[in-house]
Amino acid sequence: MPDDALGTAMLDRVRGCLRAPCIYRDGDDAADAHIVENYLVPPEEWPDAKWEFLDSLRTPMLDVGCGAGQHALAVQERGDVVAFDVSPNAVRAARERGVGDAMVADMFSLPFDTDARFETVLANGTQTGLAGSLDGIAELLDTLASLTTATGDLVVDSYDPTRLSPGTCFGYRDDPRDGLARRQFHVEYGDFRGPTLDFLLCSPERLESVAAAVGLDVCEVVFPNEESAYYRMRLRR
Repeated sequence: MPDDALGTAMLDRVRGCLRAPCIYRDGDDAADAHIVENYLVPPEEWPDAKWEFLDSLRTPMLDVGCGAGQHALAVQERGDVVAFDVSPNAVRAARERGVGDAMVADMFSLPFDTDARFETVLANGTQTGLAGSLDGIAELLDTLASLTTATGDLVVDSYDPTRLSPGTCFGYRDDPRDGLARRQFHVEYGDFRGPTLDFLLCSPERLESVAAAVGLDVCEVVFPNEESAYYRMRLRR
C-alpha cells in the first residue's frame, strides 16, 4: 500500500520536525514538492491576488482536498467551512493549524448526504484531473456541483496544455488530443513513497465542454498572468 508521504511531510513541517526533503519523483527525475510554498505560507505573506480570490469564496464552503487547510483557515474566519482530504496526516495538519471542521474523506466517495448544500465547493490543486478521463472529470464535476446551492459555485483549476511543454511542467506527458495533456508523478518523503498521481490536464475550452455536458456554465476563467499555464474556473448550474 502506498504511504501518506505528502501528508506526513505537511504534518512534520507544521510540528517543526521535517525529517527529509519532500520531492516529486517521475522515474529518474526529481523536483522539490515545495510543501511550504504550496500549502503552508503564512497568511500575512499572501499576495493581494490570493486574498482577492479567497474573498470571492462564499460560505458555507466545502474545501475538497484541503491539504494543510490554508484556504479553510482563511475562509472560516467569516463563515462555515467543511474541509476534507484523503490524507489522514494532511487532515491532522489542518486541524493542528486550527481548521475547525476537517475530516478524512475521498472526493470519489463523498461522505455527504443529498441535503448538504454549499455556496462554494472548492476543488483546488488540479484535483479534478485525477478523475483520469474526460468522462471521469464530467462525473466528478457533476457530483461536486450537486452539493452547491441554487446560487452556488464550483471552483476548480487546471493547467492549460496549450501553454505547457515538458520543460515547464514536471511529470508532463503529451496527449494526441487537442487541449489535453497528462501529468504523472509520486511524492517521496524520506522512506515514505506516495501513490502515483496521474492527472489529465485540460485547456479551458476542453474543460468548458466537459462541464457543459453535465449542465454547468462557466462564469469565469482566470489566469494569474499572460504567461501562466495555470488557471481557475468558476462553474455554476
